Amino acid sequence: MKGIVGAFANDDRILAWDVWNEPDNSGGGRYTNNLKDKTQLMNALLPQVFAWARSQGPKQPLTSGVWTHDSWDDPANWSATEKIQLSESDIISFHDYSWPEKFESRVAGLEKLHRPLLCTEYMARGAGSTIDTILPIAAAHHVGMINWGLVQGKMQTNLPWDSWQVPYVGREPTVWFHDLFYPDGHPYREREIEILRDTARKMNPKQGS
Repeated sequence: MKGIVGAFANDDRILAWDVWNEPDNSGGGRYTNNLKDKTQLMNALLPQVFAWARSQGPKQPLTSGVWTHDSWDDPANWSATEKIQLSESDIISFHDYSWPEKFESRVAGLEKLHRPLLCTEYMARGAGSTIDTILPIAAAHHVGMINWGLVQGKMQTNLPWDSWQVPYVGREPTVWFHDLFYPDGHPYREREIEILRDTARKMNPKQGS
């Protein structure tokens, strides 16, 4: 942690440091044999991870994204892990794959913390989280959005969650989960690319197209 953050502590290419992704994720019940005392061990380690990163004096903010609750507007409902994440983070990051109504509600709760908001995971087309519905809400609330899937490829992020149980062999899912482009570069949906471009222009008019 110290080596990586220290090496890039003043690098303008780094937006922020997500020091631990979903630290309280239990793997959806798939890895229960390997998770004994994970939460307790992780809660003890997570503050140290923030401290190690912060000791290098990075000019970029630190964060660890919350993801499990419907809302984080009441600190009394935060888990022990979320208390660490939300108190240690310089900016608030979160994940959301839900319908637009729920996304906006979660944003409203996090806005009460009065820190910049960054959604580091979103878009699950089959679950109701789409560029068409979510991005306009995010722009209206000045929430930064990271689209972590780009081109259909070896990572298979175009496949939905049920591919754990029903592998998509020799066929594509009816609706892609994630990703924006086919391997040859043409868009999965041209309208999504138009929305991304239009939103970028409105948010950063001096940047052009």
